[in-house]
Amino acid sequence: MRVGVPTEIKVAERRVGMTDDGVADLTRAGHAVYVQSGAGEGVSIPDAQYEAAGATIVADADAVFDSADLIIKVKEPQLVECEKLTPRHTLFTYLHLAADKPQAEALCASGCTAIAYETITAPEGGLPLLRPMSQVAGRLSVQVGAHLLESAAGGRGLLLSGVPGVGAAKVVILGGGVAGTNALQMALGARADVTLFEKSVARLEALDLDYGTQTALRYSSHNAIAAAVADADLIIGTVLIPGAAAPKLITRDMLGDMKKGTVLVDVSIDQGGCFETSRPTTHKEPTYEVDGVVHYCVANMPGGVARTSTFALTNATLPYVHRLASGGLDLLTHDAYFQEGVNVHDGKVTHEAVAEALEMPFAPYAA
Repeated sequence: MRVGVPTEIKVAERRVGMTDDGVADLTRAGHAVYVQSGAGEGVSIPDAQYEAAGATIVADADAVFDSADLIIKVKEPQLVECEKLTPRHTLFTYLHLAADKPQAEALCASGCTAIAYETITAPEGGLPLLRPMSQVAGRLSVQVGAHLLESAAGGRGLLLSGVPGVGAAKVVILGGGVAGTNALQMALGARADVTLFEKSVARLEALDLDYGTQTALRYSSHNAIAAAVADADLIIGTVLIPGAAAPKLITRDMLGDMKKGTVLVDVSIDQGGCFETSRPTTHKEPTYEVDGVVHYCVANMPGGVARTSTFALTNATLPYVHRLASGGLDLLTHDAYFQEGVNVHDGKVTHEAVAEALEMPFAPYAA
């Protein structure tokens, strides 16, 4: 199989779809890998390391798309990249189509097969290729939130941990999945006063076994959330419905009850955000204010720690890339969990939750 790794072009996105170690594994297995010159610069992997791993370095994105059949990326293709895709291409990356109808339409028009990391499932449950970036984003949300609480950043002028005689900042986390649990671990490690909301009683029970003596675990309801956020200093939204748009748990009206300088970090922004006032931002301009409340809604949060994220992502995706490179799309007909990742095929949306969110026709995947 001919595998291509282009340079990411989303604003301030420094990650790359594969490390040189990943390339070496693929070339040893007999696959040809084409890497765009400079693709790894943002994570300190120079062209020479890719070449030493067996890759062919090509000058630009056009050369990658022309040379390769399987395209490995990190972020969703920008519209200019969608124009380079053809029916012979398989695209393997994060897509987050539920919040991006123009991208979905462009992918359908290209005729390619687009497989989303974030909707592939596993026999034991969960989303194995979303998990590493959820871990990064969850941990990073507390780091970012702590900085934004500083006076110079527009926050309330609070140290997350407090000091002896001065109380810790109050942190509310919405969602107890992978990102929420990692945010919880970081916030507790920073000695914050933490409350976590979760809809699943089973998940609350599991969290209680590990964190019940350290944090307040609450069932997620509108009234309970409204009461908690009015007294919060940092609110982190991590809710996820695979393939679908995130529910709006913080309404515009709730902002009026919050303290000036409260910080909102919306980890769910890739799926449309779980705050009614959320809109995507970038690492170059990460925040804005609404009613005196600071919003951080960067749609590629893990890109802020690009090297850590790239290596974590390659660790998770490489076994799937090997399978695609060796078996092609035929393997999907024998693996329902991998098949869940197919969002677009043969000009149609093939993931039901995505189709519903976008109000587009749904067509079950057929190789």
